[in-house]
This record gives sequence, C-alpha cells and structure tokens, in this order.
Amino acid sequence: MGSRKIFALDTSAFIAGFNPSEIDYDVYSVPNVEKELIKAGLPKVRFQTAVESGKLKIQTPHARYVEAVKESATETGDIFCLSEADILVLALAAQLKDEGNTPIVVTDDYSMQNVASKNNISFTSLATFGIRYRLQWQVYCPACHKKYPSNYKHKDCEICGTKLKRKPKTKNPTNQQT
Repeated sequence: MGSRKIFALDTSAFIAGFNPSEIDYDVYSVPNVEKELIKAGLPKVRFQTAVESGKLKIQTPHARYVEAVKESATETGDIFCLSEADILVLALAAQLKDEGNTPIVVTDDYSMQNVASKNNISFTSLATFGIRYRLQWQVYCPACHKKYPSNYKHKDCEICGTKLKRKPKTKNPTNQQT
C-alpha cells in the first residue's frame, strides 16, 4: 500500500471553517480537539457531522509520540503555548508519518507550525500565510532582562517575579506546504 495523504486537524482548523467533508483526503484529529470547541458553535457541529459521516477519524496517538513532541516543543520553547490537544495532534501526525503516510497538519497556530517543522512534519495554514522560518526562542524577563533557556520550566522570573516573555533567537527555513 502506497503513501496516503492525510490531514491532521487542530482546533483552529475547525474554527477557521475547515470542513473535512469537502476534501478527498483522509482527515484525522484527536478527542481533545472536540473538547476545545464551543458546545453550541458551528465548528463543533462541523466536527461532529464529519465524525458521524465517517469522514473525520478520531485517534489518540501512542504515548511515545506524545513524549517526543513534548520534548521537541520544550527544545524550541513552544511548550508553554501548546494545549494538550495541540500536542496530541502533532503526535498523531508524527505517528501517521511513521506508518508510511504523508500527513499535513492544518493549523493557524504558529507554535504548532514551529514544532511541526522541527519534526519534519508538513503543515498548512488556513487564516494566515503560516510561518516561513522555524524559530528557536529566547525566554527572558522584560523587567530585569535576565535570560533563561528556551526549556525553562517556570513562567515567572526567579529574580524579580515578573511574567517571562519570549523572542526569536534563531530562525531556519520551514517545510510549509502551499
């Protein structure tokens, strides 16, 4: 069996209006995406209709892929910006890729795009043009200017207690699909 092209959808894809029923490719997501959608909203209706019709397949990735994505997101400094659903969608894409498929993550979330790029997973954006560079983040305190490693575990400065911010430290070209 040859490589199948698969779209892995995050919450932003449904909010931006992505309708799995309108494309001819296999479409996957994770249970946590449905939990992030507003109960009575159109994106949730789109999600549930696609599941009921069999067009959207819901799958939870294996734990080792989840751990690998968390490790990558920690290395890039994106871990604080990703929800559990985001991590699971990226892990599912990695798992589907390892199974010989060509997965494309559909997301407008820059942190997801950055981690997808680091893991050589293709992505596409709906509402934005997406990112052109894979970023390495520098975490810093805007008050006292202390710098922290991108994988620093706390959200506040250990010196003055100010909420930490981040800025790009390095950037490399991505593998965005157009």
